Amino acid sequence: MKTRHLLSIADLSKGEIIKLLKLAAAVKKHPKEYHRALYEKVLLTFFQMPSLRTEVSFDVAMFTMGGEVVDYHSETSPWAKGKESIEDVAKVISRYVDAVMVRMHDHKDLLKLAKNCSVPVINGLTSYEHPCQVLSDMQTIQEKFGKLSGLRLAYFGDGLNNVTHSLLLACAILGMHISVACPAGRDYMPDPKVVKQAKQLARKYNKASIQIEVIHDPIKAAKDADIVYTDSWMSYRIPPEEKPKRMKIFKPFQVTPRIMHKARKHAVFMHDLPGLRGMEVTSSVMDSKQSIIYDQAENRLHMEKAILLHLLR
Repeated sequence: MKTRHLLSIADLSKGEIIKLLKLAAAVKKHPKEYHRALYEKVLLTFFQMPSLRTEVSFDVAMFTMGGEVVDYHSETSPWAKGKESIEDVAKVISRYVDAVMVRMHDHKDLLKLAKNCSVPVINGLTSYEHPCQVLSDMQTIQEKFGKLSGLRLAYFGDGLNNVTHSLLLACAILGMHISVACPAGRDYMPDPKVVKQAKQLARKYNKASIQIEVIHDPIKAAKDADIVYTDSWMSYRIPPEEKPKRMKIFKPFQVTPRIMHKARKHAVFMHDLPGLRGMEVTSSVMDSKQSIIYDQAENRLHMEKAILLHLLR
């Protein structure tokens, strides 16, 4: 039987995402029923980048379902020092553990690792996609609105971003309209291949027409939005010396009370965190009643439990 991985939102069908959402809701509501669901299963978590939510949530997810975790950071790895190939690493760790969660820069390295692993590999973040985050975002949105299909999500800021890419794919599959408001230029706009893939997925899974657009007018993007979403202007891939330039370029796309006022009255604000107050979003928005950022963070735990159950049972 072919090993199942979660490397991209597009690895999942609409039916599989809906099943994951139902399972995550069940795990959240009745955690005790799953306290031995992964008894004696071992997850290796491999980190090439700093982490708070990803590391802690996956650790807690395994521990509270009876499993074990081995945390491994790349600075101590022969792979990171160029002394061992990704292929050899994959084949060795497959002999030790039941699944691997990887947080790394290069998506191509992730694909190479998964190709050579005989156990499930989970994308905990690459510079290209962040599927665990966005699946938990969909859970959070469904909790707030009681549905997903037909809602309108407006994303502001860095379009060439892992979260943006995963949001485009998830919204397309689940029948949500999405507007990405970002500066013009290939360094700031979503990868055209992802936009094309999202439009193909929208046509495949939805009878009604789904709007998927990349625009450069933040006010237009905010109009009639149910969800206003942003992310850091300084992703891990961005050199620190780029900060002054990017602050100037992205300033018109900062989420402010004015932007929230242009959205629908019931609109919520989302951010996958960490958030830099005064950069991509003002403190007044982050701390407002419309903000659901901590619900998002909590749901990482419940959705990751569902993902682990999906791949390991």
